[in-house]
Amino acid sequence: MVKIWGLDLKEMQWGKFKSSYMWNDVYHMRRTRFIVYQCAMIFCVVSESLGTAALSNYIDQQQYITRMDERATVHNNDFVGSFSYNIFVGVFVATIFGSAFFFDLFWPERFESRAVKLAWRICSVLCIAFTLSAALLLTIVLSTHTAKITGVDAAEARELLIRSKPNEPLVYKHNKRGIASVVFIWPGFIATIASTVLLWHSLAHIDTYGPFSSHARPNCKDDFELPSEPNPDATSAAAAALGSSSPRVPYDVDDTGVPTPPEKVHQAHAIRYSMPYEQTKVVQV
Repeated sequence: MVKIWGLDLKEMQWGKFKSSYMWNDVYHMRRTRFIVYQCAMIFCVVSESLGTAALSNYIDQQQYITRMDERATVHNNDFVGSFSYNIFVGVFVATIFGSAFFFDLFWPERFESRAVKLAWRICSVLCIAFTLSAALLLTIVLSTHTAKITGVDAAEARELLIRSKPNEPLVYKHNKRGIASVVFIWPGFIATIASTVLLWHSLAHIDTYGPFSSHARPNCKDDFELPSEPNPDATSAAAAALGSSSPRVPYDVDDTGVPTPPEKVHQAHAIRYSMPYEQTKVVQV
């Protein structure tokens, strides 16, 4: 099967969406992470969607009034700009924690380099910064700003506003979709903080103990066996092949003399003996 970035695409199966698999407790804090990740995505995307509908109406109103009277200019770019930024924030949060959700669902035992783990951490912190800035911006604009119509007198502006389609209020705090968007972005911000904390905790747990939960580690069985007593013949053969005159115990070579990938040796030691993941180092020959 095709592999992309070391991820086997055959693992992408509809059966993994079954509750018996998705909500199992084999992997560390799996259910908690899935719930919190989805809360962050849902709240931010709902806020984004409501804001998109509101700003789209203001853009249509601006164009409609300009067509009715070329002298009139509608100034509502503060609303349009702030809610456009909220669209970016919603997409960014959904991309980061949506990716984390699907990667943990399809490839919970995947191996990630230090650079990838650093990228997860940086992106999660950026999610917090972007969401907080969007929440503050929307709250300030919606509660204190208003749109204006210039180029015509007050009576004409009022008449244009009444005839405009859609007929959105010039006072932003009277816009129902805008209010709902702000209401949803704040829980999204809180859920983003919780998701970031869980993501960092999960990466730290994987670095130390591997992906499995504490009660599942002693019972997990890997697909290969580590020798309890090293085979002298295999040890000598491996040492000779690598040009070493002093045969030491090669923990990365099994009793048949076949090398085992270092990351699997780390995982096997952590799973079999419940040792800290960082202490299961490969002894090179």
